[in-house]
Amino acid sequence: MAGSTIYDIAKKAGVSIATVSRVVNKSEGISEETREKVLKVADELGYYPQAYAQGLARKKKNIIMVVVPVLSNYFFMEVLEGIQDEISNHNYDLNIFNIQGKSDMFSQVENIIKRQWADGYLFISTHLRTEQLNKLKSYDMPITLIDEAYEDMDSVLVDNEKGIEQAMHYFLANDLNRIGMISALKSSKPGQQRIQGYRKALAEAGVEIDDKLIVTGDSMDRDGFSEKNGYEGMNKLLDLENPPEACFCASDIQAVGALKAMEERNVKIPIIGYDDITISNYIGLSTIRQPMHEMGSIATQMLVQRMQDQELSPKQKVFSPELILRSSTQLKALAKGES
Repeated sequence: MAGSTIYDIAKKAGVSIATVSRVVNKSEGISEETREKVLKVADELGYYPQAYAQGLARKKKNIIMVVVPVLSNYFFMEVLEGIQDEISNHNYDLNIFNIQGKSDMFSQVENIIKRQWADGYLFISTHLRTEQLNKLKSYDMPITLIDEAYEDMDSVLVDNEKGIEQAMHYFLANDLNRIGMISALKSSKPGQQRIQGYRKALAEAGVEIDDKLIVTGDSMDRDGFSEKNGYEGMNKLLDLENPPEACFCASDIQAVGALKAMEERNVKIPIIGYDDITISNYIGLSTIRQPMHEMGSIATQMLVQRMQDQELSPKQKVFSPELILRSSTQLKALAKGES
């Protein structure tokens, strides 16, 4: 199979892209059984990291490295598909570095840059502080940010606040004023932005904000972007003395858990998620669509251009999210208590 990539190997071997990357780069922490399985699939698919060997000969790695904090997140996986599809058009290999959550993120990122493991880097949702980004900029390495804005680096992102406002305006236009929100980790940058959009939309509509309606589950795996977190969050909302008439979830995967909680309690209220991951279409989930595949593809194009010409002015691409209505919001009568 000509032109095979680590994405193809991961899919056939039934392992993560990060695992394939560690095997190919002879990293530690991989069981011998897994290593042999990955190498066997790589051989079957005809994958040989020749671009890496060729790059060493001319002091280039021919590697683009993707840096992610939570590799199992559905958002990251769909962005990675866009990255992989675009990289296949260029003579670069793709490596993945998964930030270890128990260690300081910036020290890990800085160490990657200092070691010059790649010719260019894509940072997905790392959400570093401005002074930290300034320091990375000083290393003069090609970097493109995804799901992050910084005026001195190329970046690709979605207007999060605008997306939440679209969901809120839809509910408000349908006379649903008591709106719950299931947030992920509230201290995270996406969490803060989405809560801010929620509050702004209600304030502009003259609706009193009830902080009891902003909840998150207790499970913080993947920073709360999980089915279990959404399940727990919805149960908290339904346990309120005055439950919400509608609900906005900070991610589609949380909405999946929230829908399960409602099903178990025989309750139906309109619900809107965020992302538009593949499963959302199959379960009829209304959502705010982020062009995740396109974000990955465009960010990779930007990075390749940056690697070819470091003197280019930084570019920022900001996507406008889109409200996608499906069956999960066709419940107004039930939400208002009508039969």
